[in-house]
Amino acid sequence: MSYTLAIDIGGTKFTLAAFDGDRLVLRHSAATNREAGRDWMLEQVARIVAAWKQQASFDRCGVGFGGPVDFARQRVACSTHVGGWQDFDFPSWTQKELGLASVLDNDANAGALGEFLYGAGRHRDPLFYMTLSTGIGGGIVSGGEILRGADSYAGEIGHLTVRPGGPPCLCGSQGCLERMCAGLWLERDYGMPAAELFARPDFVERYVVDLALGLKSCIMLLNPSRIVIGGGISKAGDRLFSPLRAELRRQITNWSRARIDIQPAALGDDSVLWGAAALARLKQARMENKECL
Repeated sequence: MSYTLAIDIGGTKFTLAAFDGDRLVLRHSAATNREAGRDWMLEQVARIVAAWKQQASFDRCGVGFGGPVDFARQRVACSTHVGGWQDFDFPSWTQKELGLASVLDNDANAGALGEFLYGAGRHRDPLFYMTLSTGIGGGIVSGGEILRGADSYAGEIGHLTVRPGGPPCLCGSQGCLERMCAGLWLERDYGMPAAELFARPDFVERYVVDLALGLKSCIMLLNPSRIVIGGGISKAGDRLFSPLRAELRRQITNWSRARIDIQPAALGDDSVLWGAAALARLKQARMENKECL
C-alpha cells in the first residue's frame, strides 16, 4: 500500500506525517535548529523518510513551508526565521532525495485547506485561516479553492502594519502584526514564553488590541464566513479567544453586520499536514485527469 507523505516546515518545529487516504498513520515532530539552517533540516527529513520506507511506501508528497512561497514556480521565496531557503526548489529536492514528486505551498495556505476540508472550517466558505506561532501567516479558501492572488502572496496578514512607526520587523517594515503578536517577538520583548504570558490577564488585554487590528482588516476586506486560528499561541484557548472576540466587537465598524466567527483550529498542530496531504492528492488527481483527456 502506498501512502501520502506530508511535510510541515516551521520556524519552531518541523513535522512529517504519512496518510493512508484520510487516515494519519505515522507522525514525527522535532524542534527546528535555526542556527543549523536549511541543510540540517533537510537531512533530518531525509533520515526520517528513509526509516519510514522500511515499513511503508509513498507515491506522493505535499509540503507546507513556513514562509513566502512562489506557488507558480514551486519555489520557496525565503524564510525570515531560518537561513538558506532563498529561492529553494523544494520539489526538485524531494524528487532527487526522496524519490517523490511533490507540491509546495505556504504553510498557512495548506493549513487553511486542511481546516476547510477536515477541521473547524468545514462547510465555511469563504474561510480565513491564520497561523499564530513563531510568525504569523494567513490563508484564504474561496469557492473550495486556495486563493493565492496574482503572485502567491494573498493572505499575508502577518505583515499588515498595525502600529505605524512601531518596532522593526524581520521583513524590513515596522509595526507589523507579526512583530507585535508572534511568539518569536513575545519571548524577546517580555523575556518569557507565550504560554506564561497568556496566564496574565493584563498582558492578554493589551495583546488582543493589536491582534484584533489585523483581523479587523481581514473581516472588513474579505467578510469570511469563519476565521480559524491555529499555531502554538492558539492553544491558549479561551484565555485568548474570549477577549479577542470582545475586542473585535469593539473595533468592528458599528454599521457593519460582518460576522465575527472566530474558532481555534480543530486539527491542532496538524492543520498544515492535512492540507499538504490534500494538495498532493489533488495534484495527482489532476495529472491523471489530464492523461485521460
